[in-house]
Amino acid sequence: MWRNTNQAYGIIAIALHWLVAVVVLVLFALGLWMVDLTYYDTWYRAAPSIHKGVGVLLLLVLVLRLFWRLVNPKPAPEPSLNRFERLASGAVHGLLYLLLFAVMMSGYLISTADGRGIDVFGLFQVPATLTGIPNQADLAGDVHLALAITVLVLAAIHGLAALKHHFIDRDRTLMRMLGRSAPRPIKGYQSRPSSNP
Repeated sequence: MWRNTNQAYGIIAIALHWLVAVVVLVLFALGLWMVDLTYYDTWYRAAPSIHKGVGVLLLLVLVLRLFWRLVNPKPAPEPSLNRFERLASGAVHGLLYLLLFAVMMSGYLISTADGRGIDVFGLFQVPATLTGIPNQADLAGDVHLALAITVLVLAAIHGLAALKHHFIDRDRTLMRMLGRSAPRPIKGYQSRPSSNP
């Protein structure tokens, strides 16, 4: 099923979720690696270009994901979630979205500090609209790194919470985002073998 139901996430929501998660991790690793490259390294120009291009495409995917979330409401929370867990889940999701957009905005300010736009793999260019701030690239760079680390910490907490629901609460929170919506067996319950011949 492509769309969400009251009980399960659809294929599009699942695909967008994992696409964003994987790309964020790859961009973070690439960003840490490329800042240590020297002028004579083979990837000195290519790595930042890839990082910026993928970052712009990720922004478009995030906008698509938000739109899909608005027109295609998410499934009802698992009955095992208490009020605090539901509020915390909503707060973490909202904060992750906010931080991701802030990370990309700070990246944009780094990339366009010299007045040049961002070329996205030759497909289109994002123009430089805000330049001339004193030490723009350095300041935006510090903010960019701090926000990216914060995103990873929150994502780790999010992942640990999903594992807690899977292994301790034994509910479907994690499995629904993996495309499996069948109810899990109740903890401690074992079905008796049938007495029929």
